[in-house]
Amino acid sequence: MKYVVLPEQRERRLSFYLAMEEYVARHLDETDLFFTWQVEPTVIFGRNQVMLNEVNVEYCREHGIQMFRRKSGGGCVYADRDNVMLSYISKEENVGLTFNRFINMLLLVLRKLGIKATGTTHNDVMIGDRKVSGTAFYHLPGRSIVHATMLYDTNMEHMLHAITPSHEKLQQKGIQSVRQRITLLKDYTTLTLDEFRTFVRETLCTGELRLSAADVEGIEQLERAYLREEFIKHIKS
Repeated sequence: MKYVVLPEQRERRLSFYLAMEEYVARHLDETDLFFTWQVEPTVIFGRNQVMLNEVNVEYCREHGIQMFRRKSGGGCVYADRDNVMLSYISKEENVGLTFNRFINMLLLVLRKLGIKATGTTHNDVMIGDRKVSGTAFYHLPGRSIVHATMLYDTNMEHMLHAITPSHEKLQQKGIQSVRQRITLLKDYTTLTLDEFRTFVRETLCTGELRLSAADVEGIEQLERAYLREEFIKHIKS
């Protein structure tokens, strides 16, 4: 599996990386590709979610937290530069097999660090009874895309207030707060976040695929769709 590298390293919005996944899936003829990324404080919600039901919009605006919709399903998550996002693009079209392979890759990484991690039937990664990584999936013709958040660390205050899970949802999980159902990778390893990203790449990938300036231009063109208010707010035309 090859690691996808941008021609220049600079900070991008989360929408760029969503477009990058899609561009790679549509234009690069490789069996399996992978890359990791980080963003400024951002909330990302699933394809079919109602933004106002899942996101504390007022809090996000007050604290400069960006808000984007992705094309995969699943729940709402908070991301910042203290955690790492992972993207996997595969020619495997079977959803179950794709998820299984990706989860097993994450488990391999963590277990090589001596961390006793497990996968769940909901395609989460757990350390003990707490979640350290969640995944989401979507399909394009001939390609599958899986992405995940790995909680190395995070601004817990933002996480707790930017996302608004319903009281019923929390009760169904038998918990009193979001804090009680997640854990942070930094508590289980001496690696820094940058060292962890390098470890992931070296564990999972052999070789790299470097994108060109023309590829970046193509990604930026795709990104425009993710930035449209109609897409973010799910406004029906």
